[in-house]
Amino acid sequence: MKIYTKTGDAGETGLFGGGRVPKDDPRVQAYGHVDELNATLGFAASLDPAGFEADFVQSIQRDLFAIGAELATPNTAKVREPVGAERVSAIEQVIDKHEASLAPLKNFILPGGTPKAAALHVARTTCRRAERAVVTLARDEQINPTIIHYLNRLSDLLFVLARAVNKLAGRADIAW
Repeated sequence: MKIYTKTGDAGETGLFGGGRVPKDDPRVQAYGHVDELNATLGFAASLDPAGFEADFVQSIQRDLFAIGAELATPNTAKVREPVGAERVSAIEQVIDKHEASLAPLKNFILPGGTPKAAALHVARTTCRRAERAVVTLARDEQINPTIIHYLNRLSDLLFVLARAVNKLAGRADIAW
């Protein structure tokens, strides 16, 4: 099977479950931003220390594939496994675990620090963009509301992980 199909050459793409839409359709924008988030998170995960929350980050990447598929499927009856509230709870547990070891924030901090922390901050902002695109889609289309909860909590997690990996490396937060 070839990687190129030429079916998108006119600026349209196919959705799961049938139908074609323009490539700038809000649905395509939403799952495209989720795909970008997944790639950005994969980049962050590849940086040292590579083992830092590696299994959990990989589980998030799997969730993001499922979310992308869900967003690409306008017929909710054809969604294989919608993301559920238990995945949001799993994110909250990891946030709580890392926050317990971090100094409480008293002001905003500058994104950066180690390369991995900086990449996690980029993933966080990419996550916020994906969340905004999903919120836009949800105004006109029915979507699983847990997706918005998930992305909102995921951006919080990425912020906390960036702080935690900096702490692990002995890098202090830089106040704004």
